[in-house]
Amino acid sequence: MSSRKTERLINLTIALLATKRYLTKSEIFRSIEGYEGSPEAKERMFERDKDDLRKLGIVIEVGGLDPLFDDEPGYRIRSESYGLNLGRLTGTEVALLSLAAEAWRGAALGESAQSALLKLASLGIASDFDSLPTMAPKLTVNSSNFVPLAHAITDRISITFGYISADLQQEERHVDPYGLGSRHSNWYLVGHDHDRKAIRTFRLDRISDQVANTTKPGSFVAPEDFDVLAFLDAELFEATKRATVKIRKGKGHVLRESAHMISSDDEFDLCQVPFGNAERFLDVVLWHGDDVVLISPSGLREEVITRLQKLVATHG
Repeated sequence: MSSRKTERLINLTIALLATKRYLTKSEIFRSIEGYEGSPEAKERMFERDKDDLRKLGIVIEVGGLDPLFDDEPGYRIRSESYGLNLGRLTGTEVALLSLAAEAWRGAALGESAQSALLKLASLGIASDFDSLPTMAPKLTVNSSNFVPLAHAITDRISITFGYISADLQQEERHVDPYGLGSRHSNWYLVGHDHDRKAIRTFRLDRISDQVANTTKPGSFVAPEDFDVLAFLDAELFEATKRATVKIRKGKGHVLRESAHMISSDDEFDLCQVPFGNAERFLDVVLWHGDDVVLISPSGLREEVITRLQKLVATHG
């Protein structure tokens, strides 16, 4: 597909999404760049464009401008029918979707799309730019590293970055990034940690500086059919054991999402929390500082005490 046709399809989609009423063909031809030639040529282009959009799963609704009269049919796309049922995505697919979202936003804010909406306004046709749908990866990720990580994943580039560990120490990590995934309102990078010689997970909000590339594209091969979300479920949230913890009121929301409250006092709630991977669970507990107190199992409680003692010895 040529870049010119791609631009026309994107602008047609934007115009049909933003309009507050059905657009006739003549209004579409006058407002969107790319419909050129004789009336018959424009008609053929428009029919092909409609077919292309429908093949992409975009539902174009046909209706009249006035229900009381049998006038020229018009076209529009309802924003609620434009949503994507993404299901489960691999890390690579999430990365590609994020880049696609960047392209969509760039097109929606571009000069050509803005020109189409301005022409509609000059024809007396109201449109609502704010009604254009956005894509979730951009809205739910509060990290400047997300896009660089997405590029590193798709291009298979090894990276390095500073990371705040569970005991609040700054560490440098060298990683082959396999995928990105979101669980319980947090975004995670999953990849092979060179120093630990194992696959590890990293919360994006604990990456303390900008990710830096250390190799050329194609420097590593991820495990075949690696499923980042399945890995995160097994590592972080597969509930096979139970811990008893005290959580300060108004704190520990990540733990509270799966917790069962046992009792409560003026300052803390006593809760039972399911967990799978003990190491990851300890990271979450320690990250909350004195807002969470681990009561049992006794082995995990002793490990928390040991780590806190090391932290005090290191930092005074």
